[in-house]
Amino acid sequence: MAARQPFTDTDTADEAVRATCDDATTCKRFATSKGYWKDPYIQHFVRSVGDRKAPEINRGYYARVQGVNHLLDAFLRKTQCDSQVINLGAGLDTTFWRLKDENLMPRKFFEVDFPTVVARKIHNIKTKPPLSKPIIETHSTDSLLLDAHSLESDRYCIIGADLRDISSLDEKLKKFQLNPELPTLLLSECVLVYMTPSQSSNLVHWAAETFHTAMFINYEQVNMSDRFGQVMIENLQRRQCTLAGVEACQTLDSQKDRFLKTGWEHVDALDMMTVYSMLPQDDVARIERLEFLDEKELLQQLLQHYNICWATKDKLNLGLSQLAF
Repeated sequence: MAARQPFTDTDTADEAVRATCDDATTCKRFATSKGYWKDPYIQHFVRSVGDRKAPEINRGYYARVQGVNHLLDAFLRKTQCDSQVINLGAGLDTTFWRLKDENLMPRKFFEVDFPTVVARKIHNIKTKPPLSKPIIETHSTDSLLLDAHSLESDRYCIIGADLRDISSLDEKLKKFQLNPELPTLLLSECVLVYMTPSQSSNLVHWAAETFHTAMFINYEQVNMSDRFGQVMIENLQRRQCTLAGVEACQTLDSQKDRFLKTGWEHVDALDMMTVYSMLPQDDVARIERLEFLDEKELLQQLLQHYNICWATKDKLNLGLSQLAF
């Protein structure tokens, strides 16, 4: 019998990164239970609302969800949904179901994550009719392709893959009918920061090379060289979670450079404090009434240490570079 490969530091690091998927989902579950935004599907991935989360965390997740959705929905409207979406490191995200409910479904919605995360998601979908029914409704034949690490239907596909292995990722996506000719939106939320700068640059470069008309939305940390940023890094290190790509998270310019140097034509980036101030202010006022926030400065510091960076290339001249807040 072959000896088991020794458990490496990379395994430990990857396990810690996989755990961040649970963190994000439980935080979103708590915020939706408080009424920050509506998500009727997240309860099927995380049953219990869990421990109370601080108001600044809830507002941070609200800004993240609303900010990313704003750009994603703008892209789908601009392309009249004649496009595809690839959510890289999707975790237990519920965007596919939201888009179906809102009649904003792209031609196909792809999700990629570690095979163990994908296996959990597929299990939940198989065992929860509110999750499986919308997939079946958008599928034209009797048979869905379903195994432990992949699910494929006409409009929704989940793939287990390592984003650091570009050739395998490319091969798997094409096997499941990815169409390089279609306008494509790529989305990553707190994903690139866990890859080395060269690994994330390779991924971003692959996307620019593969699609002639595309948008890449990246949400993650920024301004990480100050004291607050250092404390964030130390807190994650205590959980064996290393921010291997923190170098690209120093400033908004370093975030933009990663895209400008890898073939993207137009790039914008905003810290989340700015995004928060540009969201529809009537809804911001509504959520600010949900919970009393004692320390406004803490929320401000937190939001100043995350950003949304979005890059476009637009051979079809759809006007993608105009998409903004």
